[in-house]
Amino acid sequence: MTTPFDGALDATELPQPETRTVSLAIVSAGTSDPSTTTMLARRVAEKATALGAAQGLTVQARLVDLRALAADVTTALVSQHVSPALQEASDIMRDADGIIASTPVYKAGASGLFTAFFQVLDNDLLIGTPVVLAATAGSARHALVVDDQMRGLFAYLRTITVPTALFADPDDWNRSDFGTRIERAASELMALVASDFRGSVRGESWGAYQHSYGSAGGTELGIDLNSDLMRLATGGRV
Repeated sequence: MTTPFDGALDATELPQPETRTVSLAIVSAGTSDPSTTTMLARRVAEKATALGAAQGLTVQARLVDLRALAADVTTALVSQHVSPALQEASDIMRDADGIIASTPVYKAGASGLFTAFFQVLDNDLLIGTPVVLAATAGSARHALVVDDQMRGLFAYLRTITVPTALFADPDDWNRSDFGTRIERAASELMALVASDFRGSVRGESWGAYQHSYGSAGGTELGIDLNSDLMRLATGGRV
C-alpha cells in the first residue's frame, strides 16, 4: 500500500546547504577617531558578510588597525624586529581568505603607514589573496591614487585585486551611487573568496612562483637536501 504524496517533506529529509567559514582581514590606516577610512572598510566588510551569508558562507572579519601598530611597523622597517602585536597582525593577513585594504590619501599618495605595513610583510604572505582597494581623501583630486599607486603595490605582492576601486571624498558619502559601488566591490571580492581562488592558486601553482630565500619560513623553496646536487654542494659524495 502506498501513501499519497501531499507535496510536503519533513525538514530533516531536505538536503541541507553546506556552510563554510571564511575570514576577511580589514586593514585600515586611518588615524582619526572616528575614521572615515575605517568606516569605508567596515561598510565593505558588512556588505561582503551579507553577500557571503546568502551563499552559505560564514564570514569572520578581523580589523587590523594600523594606527595602533605605528611604532611597531616603524621598528620593523628599520631594524627587522617584529613585535608580538605586529606578528599577530601578520598572522591575520596570512590566514585571510580576502582582504579589504583602506588608506587615507596624503599629498597625492597612500599613507606612509599603510605602505610601510605591507612593506614589512613576508613577500609570499599574500600570494593569490583577493583584495578590495579603498581610499579616502579631502578632495576628488586624489581619486586616481587607488589605481595609479595602490594596485602596483598589491601586484608586486601577487594578490588579486578586484576590478572596482573605492574612493571617497566628503561629497561621496551623500551620493546615491556610493552604496552601489561598495556593493559591487564586495560582490567581486566574495566571488573570488567563495570560489577559493587563493587556495586554488596556492595549491596548484605555488611552486611556479619566484620565492625569496627564507620567505614563508623556507617552506616555499622545496629544497631536496638528499639530491645529488645538494650532497655535492655540502661536500658529500654523489
